[in-house]
Amino acid sequence: MFGPVRTIHVIGIGSGDPEHVTAQAVTALNATEVFFAMDKGAAKSDLVALRREVCRRFIRTPDYRFVELADPPRARDGDYLQAVSEWHEARADVWAHAIETELAADGVGAFLAWGDPSLYDSTLRILELVGTRVEFRYDVIPGITAVQTLTARHRIPLNDVGEPVLITTGRQLRSAGLTGDAVVMLDADCSFTECPPATRIWWGAYLGTPEELLVSGTVGEVGAQIVELRAQARARHGWIMDTYLLRP
Repeated sequence: MFGPVRTIHVIGIGSGDPEHVTAQAVTALNATEVFFAMDKGAAKSDLVALRREVCRRFIRTPDYRFVELADPPRARDGDYLQAVSEWHEARADVWAHAIETELAADGVGAFLAWGDPSLYDSTLRILELVGTRVEFRYDVIPGITAVQTLTARHRIPLNDVGEPVLITTGRQLRSAGLTGDAVVMLDADCSFTECPPATRIWWGAYLGTPEELLVSGTVGEVGAQIVELRAQARARHGWIMDTYLLRP
């Protein structure tokens, strides 16, 4: 790269509690001129509001801007991987245009990622696609994940002694079943209900926020309670982010 070049920070901001923001993240926040955020509609407007609150709390000189980007729709039928790939390409078009038009040639922008950008987050994959459309450099600031917050809130270790832990999705849990300890994310269908009743579960939603919900027990004891609690919370807020740990 020769001459001025744009810089993008991908900043992990934790799972919802502003206290999760690290010192490294604060440094990057204060170096940023433009924050890009996806507008996912009124139902999820508080997700943008939480990002704004992080900036308000930690940025010393409020001379930054927020640019909200319309989130392209994702196909909900047909091949799942193909739908995600097409959605990423559509997002990359939106992001590339925004970076090119909203950020000076030597400007500094940022995307604020829930938890850590490396764990079930599409930001890094999409930025790779954006790099084929517009020139910029980027770095990644790690953050506290929902997995860490879940185990901290329940006051449990992530793994049993000498045992591995699988991090997976509800879709994969339904397909492959439970063969050992597993953290399950992105599960809109409460796939834990298909596990044996004696399976232990530690569940959490809105982790790190004032709306945080926690339930633990066996699937037989608390599974139906989690299903009902989750449905009520989603109806109340218009969205939900939850995760859980299973042990056979």
